[in-house]
Amino acid sequence: MSVVLITGCSTGFGKLAAVEFARRGDSVFASMRNTAKSGPLLDAAKAAGVSLEVVALDVNDRASVDAAVAEVAQRAGRIDVLVNNAGIGTHGPVEDYDDDEVARIFETNVFGLIRVVRAVAPGMRAQGSGTIINVGSIAGLVSAPFGGIYSASKHAVEALSDALYYELHPFGVRLVLIEPGGFETGFSGNVAPARRFTEGSAYVDLDRRFSAANTRLPGSGERADASLVANVIVDAAHAESPKRRYLVGQDAELIGGLHKAMSDEDFEKAMRTTLDFWD
Repeated sequence: MSVVLITGCSTGFGKLAAVEFARRGDSVFASMRNTAKSGPLLDAAKAAGVSLEVVALDVNDRASVDAAVAEVAQRAGRIDVLVNNAGIGTHGPVEDYDDDEVARIFETNVFGLIRVVRAVAPGMRAQGSGTIINVGSIAGLVSAPFGGIYSASKHAVEALSDALYYELHPFGVRLVLIEPGGFETGFSGNVAPARRFTEGSAYVDLDRRFSAANTRLPGSGERADASLVANVIVDAAHAESPKRRYLVGQDAELIGGLHKAMSDEDFEKAMRTTLDFWD
């Protein structure tokens, strides 16, 4: 049995992964910024016939992070698995963002992840074992129009994950990166458009064209079941020798595979042809 701490468990991948870890017999501490929103998680756990602990943890608040990690370590004696899942999304052309909007995305998606790793890593190093799983995105590998700010934050998660892999490996601590495509998670409710991306923006028509073109991607119709990602997270945590990266979803596998195999120019041509999207 592993002691698992997960961030961002009120909805989506975090909620599903928490229940799946518990279903497989792990001791789960499911954290979220506002524990008043724990109802759906607790209902899902009850329906699955499992129990878990809800912990208050705001990744944007260092004191909250340190207190939550200390609480879990005190109650369980250790932390074997950390899943950095908390994140927020955004949509809009780079030009239409104000500085505070960009800072908000990076505060949660990048600095929040760093805060939690910084709090958990010393204990894992001391015990000579542990697994840190960062939930990134296919957007961290491939930037698309109107997703530049979000992609930039997830590109940062890619870079941090690579560095952490090499830094923690000598201490027996594993680092795994999950790169999902589009799934039905409720995440869209946590996506804020750039405040200046309105009908007056020069980019509105282009965004509508690109959104329509995206429907031509394989797997872009009905969103896939997010439990697939939750299962990959739990499988990776339990694996004897996990891969460093897991592309999850038909769209992520297609885009990630093409991007890795092609030059930038050939990839652009392939994607424009697939989407029938031209300037």
